[in-house]
Amino acid sequence: MITPRFSCSQTSESVLVSVYCPSIRASDIEINVDDTLFSLHVNPYFLRLNFSYPLQEDDQSSAKYDPSAGMITVALTKANPGQEFKDLDLMAKLLAPRPAKETPVIEVVDDLSKSVDNMSIDDNILEAAKNDWQLPQEVPKPLSELKTEKTSRYGFLNRHAGYFEHVTFTENEVNELGTEAETLDPAARRERRVKRENDKWDEEHYLADFADPEYIESLFDWQNPVLTDTASFDFTEEEKLAMLNLPRVEFIPTPPETRQLYLTLTTFLFSWAYDMRTTQGDPTSESPWTICSLTPAFTALDPPSAPVGDITAAHIVDALVPSYRRALAFPLYRSFALAEYCRKDVASILLRGRRTVTRCLLALKDILDHHEVYYIYSKVWVTDFCVWIQTHATDEELQHLGKIVGDASVPKGAIGWDLVALERLVLDAGEGEDREPDSDDE
Repeated sequence: MITPRFSCSQTSESVLVSVYCPSIRASDIEINVDDTLFSLHVNPYFLRLNFSYPLQEDDQSSAKYDPSAGMITVALTKANPGQEFKDLDLMAKLLAPRPAKETPVIEVVDDLSKSVDNMSIDDNILEAAKNDWQLPQEVPKPLSELKTEKTSRYGFLNRHAGYFEHVTFTENEVNELGTEAETLDPAARRERRVKRENDKWDEEHYLADFADPEYIESLFDWQNPVLTDTASFDFTEEEKLAMLNLPRVEFIPTPPETRQLYLTLTTFLFSWAYDMRTTQGDPTSESPWTICSLTPAFTALDPPSAPVGDITAAHIVDALVPSYRRALAFPLYRSFALAEYCRKDVASILLRGRRTVTRCLLALKDILDHHEVYYIYSKVWVTDFCVWIQTHATDEELQHLGKIVGDASVPKGAIGWDLVALERLVLDAGEGEDREPDSDDE
């Protein structure tokens, strides 16, 4: 069955669903409404939408088909007139299946406490206790993680594997794991990433950009168009089509996994914000490489660690330090101040909520999808993120995260390359230019 293009709007009394189904017979259209679930079927099209609030079919409901435009317009009455239906433009959320209402039943098979008193203790143990034998004891070491397969999974919620089996036959310049991308565990991936960053670090390049920052500083005044749009913007037709083509999947992440996804999201937005600033909003042929090189989850399949407890500023710093390091080691413009502006861009995007974040992820996905090699990172990471943001993330969580990102301070000492001392060399040299040269200078 084909999922048709559609759009939704609302009045105070009804929800209007417009569905593009050309070359059909109006008599074959089947429409069904079940509480929050709306479905439309007409061969070869099938559409099922799950709304936030209940709808009903009554005398005020209607369906019209315009054969010249190929458009079916369905008006559904709200069960509670005047209620505002939010997120009608987030297609992935509307297309997601309705969550199960039943909760799992837990049954206690036996009460172990009743049998504790009846347990017998071995006579040898009693004898040892009576004589106070001092037997050597030590805390057992934790067992290593049990691996039931020779490959290590990666990507969104570790859902993927097998995408890098033939990576040596592709021109993947950002892959830092080589042929072992499918087998290395997370700890080994992180070790490889850190080593690659240290090897790529170039003091002279950083000093040159710090000493001559004129062009880089001109990037600071650029305004990201995503942040200049009003909060009530409409998605473009290209964005709507991209959302319509997203997979219909349902995720059930644990709370730690959810917090890890939010942290990983900040690294994606950081890389995209860097490319947007350095290209002045006009992505180039180098943009896929730049974005991938700055994203640890792409180059080394190494997302931020899942935090224990609520996300704090310390967790944000730990998540963004690898992005800062890569921004200072890989791309053309290597400036700590530029990285700080990118962090502020990330905070501003998050503060605008789910719709703005969705627009940014769709733009990132579009850049990667059009590259003949790096599209693979869109498949294992960004596509699922586009679905998750619309169906599971909340504006409140994103805005709370944005506030933490905005207030967080990434210290230069956390980068690990003694940036303060290097910058002092440039500043001291600049101060020395004002004095008279002496014989030692000659």
